[in-house]
Amino acid sequence: MAAAENTVIQPKKLGLKPPGMYNVLLLNDDFTPMEFVVVVLQRFFSKDREQATRIMLKVHREGQAVCGIYPKDVAETKVEQVVAFSRHNQHPLRCVMEESK
Repeated sequence: MAAAENTVIQPKKLGLKPPGMYNVLLLNDDFTPMEFVVVVLQRFFSKDREQATRIMLKVHREGQAVCGIYPKDVAETKVEQVVAFSRHNQHPLRCVMEESK
């Protein structure tokens, strides 16, 4: 039994990777008011007015902008919330997600 007392059990390496992260993006359109986009950024992405305005202008000028980077399930929820809120307010604002690099 003395030999068993000196045995050290090494933990197995499972090779688990951290979950993939996803960019949530807003896409520009010609109909959604800029102020509505600012509200969406404040409400669903916890941006202050200045950050929200900066992101909204990037969407307007460049066609899209990243609003946040989240694990897959959170990103999917954000996209669903933004799309539902936009449709409820009769705006065609598009929100999508893509795997972060």
